[in-house]
Amino acid sequence: MKRSGASRFFYNNSQLLIPLIAILLLTVFNLIRDPGFFSVGIAANNNGDPVLQGNLISILNGASELVILSMGMTLVTAAAGGQDISVGALAAIGGSVFVKVLKGGSINGLLVLAAFLACCAAAMVFGALNGSLVSFFGIQPMIATLILFTCGRSIAYWINGGATPTVASPILNAIGSFIPGIPVPTPILIVIAAGILFALLFRFTALGLYIQTVGINQGAARLNGISAKGIKLLSFILLGACCAVAGVIGVSRLGLINHETLLINIEMDAILAVAIGGNNLGGGRFKMIGSVLGAYAIQALTITLYAMKVPSTDVKAYKAVVIIILVIMGSPVVKDAAGRLWKRLFGTRRTGTAGKEAA
Repeated sequence: MKRSGASRFFYNNSQLLIPLIAILLLTVFNLIRDPGFFSVGIAANNNGDPVLQGNLISILNGASELVILSMGMTLVTAAAGGQDISVGALAAIGGSVFVKVLKGGSINGLLVLAAFLACCAAAMVFGALNGSLVSFFGIQPMIATLILFTCGRSIAYWINGGATPTVASPILNAIGSFIPGIPVPTPILIVIAAGILFALLFRFTALGLYIQTVGINQGAARLNGISAKGIKLLSFILLGACCAVAGVIGVSRLGLINHETLLINIEMDAILAVAIGGNNLGGGRFKMIGSVLGAYAIQALTITLYAMKVPSTDVKAYKAVVIIILVIMGSPVVKDAAGRLWKRLFGTRRTGTAGKEAA
């Protein structure tokens, strides 16, 4: 039976309903509590340049590392049917390599580029290690990445000889905050660039289709000439690159590398962003935009709680309650119930209309 326009829209975008509903509820709640909560203003920063400020900018800016990690986590989840819990530690390793190279000379554009490439190479190598354990040895992703989760921050500590060196440079300040003359925070621009790169990758290659095929049925993928092991390995390597970018942003924000606190616990938020985005945590079909919206929903919730003067020690408890509700709303049981309700409300009406026309 041919679907109506509304039914077809619901079917094609039902995966995005949970993050969109979460963002909508947070938006309405904040506007009721404080009508000016999302107002955006222009102020001068320490260098005298006009920059955007406000809670909306804080949400978009503060979620940058989480959004980038959730993009990579989406690929690993879809291809391997599991999650990488070492992304925070891997970002710390990448950040440590980044700082190590920068400390080797006078910081300029070429040195920053070299440091970034070295950071990406290191993070992708460790990502390939995780991917090899999953692809070639058949270890469940969460168990395979538990190794790096446990020792990754120690490795980051060893890279700089047990120190937490600082790196001060106008270039790094521009990466972590604002480029002079551009009022939008640089991390937001980096997220946009990463999103464009992934969109181009999926548009001009069949990678997205291959990842979904491997996640749904590895046997069928092999029969169609797709290397399931290769696709899984590639997804972990791409996640490693995302970790490197997140690590560079985190280091540039602070102007130093602290292996113990850099993006601490962000792996849990990245997994939740993928789940809230409506992606199947068991692998298969995915929508990266859903994970991005999920990441922004998590950051919006965090900013909302801080704006309500909730103590930092209690924020995680409040977030847990809200996230449980969102995850339950996105569960297969609730989705099936919502689908049956939608079909009862709209499908029956169309059938009745068709019957009348036939009569």
